[in-house]
Amino acid sequence: MSDAFYRDPTAPTEARVRDLLARMTLREKVGQLNQRMYGWDAYRRTPDGGFELTEALHAETDRFEGLGALYGLQRADAWSGVDHGNGPGAQDGAALAELVQRHVVGRSRLGIPALFVEEVPHGLMALDGTVLPVNLAVGAGWDPALYERAAAHAAAELRARGGHVALVSALDIARDPRWGRTEECFGEDPYLAARLTEALVRGAQGPGEDFAPDKAPVVLKHFAGQGATVGGRNSAESELGWRELHEIHLPAARAGVRAGAAAVMAAYNEVDGMPCSGNRALLTGLLREEWGFDGLVMADGLAVDRLARITGDKTSAGALALNSGVDLSLWDEGFTHLEEAVERGLVEESVLDAAVARVLRLKFRLGLFEPQRTTCPAPAGGAELSKDVARAAVTLLRNDGVLPVGAHVSRIAVLGPQAATTAHQSGDYTAPQRPGTGSSVLDGLRRLAPPGLDIRHAPGCSLTGDDLSGIPEAIAQAAASDLAVLVLGGSSARTPETVFDANGAALTAVSEMTCGEGVDLAGLRLGDAQYALLDAVVATGTPTAVVLVQGRPHLVPDTAPALLSAWYPGPWGGEAIAEVLLGLAEPAGRLPVSVPRSAAQLPVYYNHKDTEYGGYADESAEPRYSFGHGLSYTSFAYGEPRLTGPAVEVDVTNTGQRYGRSVVQVYLRRLITPTWPRTLELCAFEGVGLAPGERRTVTVPLAGLGGTVEIRVAASAREALRARGQSFTAPDDTPL
Repeated sequence: MSDAFYRDPTAPTEARVRDLLARMTLREKVGQLNQRMYGWDAYRRTPDGGFELTEALHAETDRFEGLGALYGLQRADAWSGVDHGNGPGAQDGAALAELVQRHVVGRSRLGIPALFVEEVPHGLMALDGTVLPVNLAVGAGWDPALYERAAAHAAAELRARGGHVALVSALDIARDPRWGRTEECFGEDPYLAARLTEALVRGAQGPGEDFAPDKAPVVLKHFAGQGATVGGRNSAESELGWRELHEIHLPAARAGVRAGAAAVMAAYNEVDGMPCSGNRALLTGLLREEWGFDGLVMADGLAVDRLARITGDKTSAGALALNSGVDLSLWDEGFTHLEEAVERGLVEESVLDAAVARVLRLKFRLGLFEPQRTTCPAPAGGAELSKDVARAAVTLLRNDGVLPVGAHVSRIAVLGPQAATTAHQSGDYTAPQRPGTGSSVLDGLRRLAPPGLDIRHAPGCSLTGDDLSGIPEAIAQAAASDLAVLVLGGSSARTPETVFDANGAALTAVSEMTCGEGVDLAGLRLGDAQYALLDAVVATGTPTAVVLVQGRPHLVPDTAPALLSAWYPGPWGGEAIAEVLLGLAEPAGRLPVSVPRSAAQLPVYYNHKDTEYGGYADESAEPRYSFGHGLSYTSFAYGEPRLTGPAVEVDVTNTGQRYGRSVVQVYLRRLITPTWPRTLELCAFEGVGLAPGERRTVTVPLAGLGGTVEIRVAASAREALRARGQSFTAPDDTPL
């Protein structure tokens, strides 16, 4: 077969795809659409420290004379059971991938390689992979350029380990913070999510049709509306209308498709009663026909088999998914029966061929058929880049003159269950870390504190439970100090005792796990002991700064004079937080989600419909802290905004005594619309760093507004509501 046309690297990709497809049997075609195995079942360690392939892998490749794709070969976590004792690390991950690929190609009659698909939710989820802050932290940074750098680094790590395709959460919009996967969202706003999704695609994939050795195609998760499930419950039903879907849940996907995303993953939820993986109107009518998307559509784990509730059996479930627009399954049985589905007339072979062609096209674009593939060296600087993202996301919500730590402070009591640990800083979908990786808040303060500053520590309590036995020691430390830094929060850290569903979601939360996939909350309170600790420390009279390390907004009363939020900042986030506390770095983050006063008032997102939005008789309907909110150690003044063609200009002045970064947020209010408008909609933003006394004119381009609108410029959604706007009629009616 060495003279086969599809093996000619100089031939056009489409011609190579057609030639290879014409040579394939129906059985081989079906095999290309299956991603049945869990990758960690494909290998095992040998006594000499190497790897050998398992009987399970041999059986899977025998089934279809090859392998379309393999999920999670490098994955390591409590669910997979892979750790540093039995899994591939940075030194041997690429060798394992090559060993598996040689077997797959050798078993394939036509020498077709497999796609190696890996989780890259906030960095490569593999042993020794760089853990980045979670998406909610990325959203808090409001800095697409920084995230583009982080995405490029993660893609390079993936390719250096022999992986090909990155699964990345990007499309879910956080509309209910009770949802355990809130940490995977960029925030509650579609425009912010769209700009960050574009940055993700640019950084990971790079320019051009084919992929450089250090670039990787991304699968954008999840398409579409998964953040809108009823009650904030994972995989629950959704009550989405088509217009709400378009206005809130599709802009990020649209932006990713326009940026050239190679693939999307169909979500678990339904739209108008039809699950996304079987929703032809969504996957074919909208995505392919209206948007012109020609990339790959992957189903979420076991989502195809769930369709049997509609069709009656798994064979017809596979047929429904394929006919609807799914190209590649994940762990399902339904797609393994596609040969039977064709023979029964449930699927036209031409539909099957189109899906196979998309899988093959991606393999050719990656250069997997070329015998002399260029390998990518592992990139350097991951820890520093992770800390950069963490630092940009630290958000100062409240400050009554306590921060930054002043020269008068000679002793700090560092308290709380999150103060001295890195285990709970990284969020869900995180591989085990080697001992000594990262820095806690306590570590960071001790390392960065100026000479003579005494740092004391007491944990006080655990993240969960009501054990108060450690509080007296914390009270003593606080009372004897000039400042108390109280580090509270939640955790998405899984343990081997966690009970997992077949798709890896947690069925039961154990230990201190309070967030993550499958860990949804009816309320948003911290553990009871954390509130007792907070009250006790504040009661000492010692000025207190509360730091929240969390994956969703939690409820914390404004009893302490200072409050910082750090959305799961990654292993090195403790040092980034310490820099901000000590004034070595400015608090630059802005809220990507609104922080409610209580779970009873949900939802509280800022861009609700412009109705008679009344309050409750027993509580305000407004959030405690609004979307876009974030304080600095300096102050800023905004001039009157000016409309200049397709842009808005505003003069921003640093009126304080320190350098600082402000985020100019541009909101629109639709005045004349064919349907009911929203109160506000973010339509542009730009970060600006200014020295004390410096003034700069910030020009923010406007595009895709359409109709008669009012533009308001402010530093948060709440301030924008109070700001005076300028009205004009925008000629461009394309969607945002």
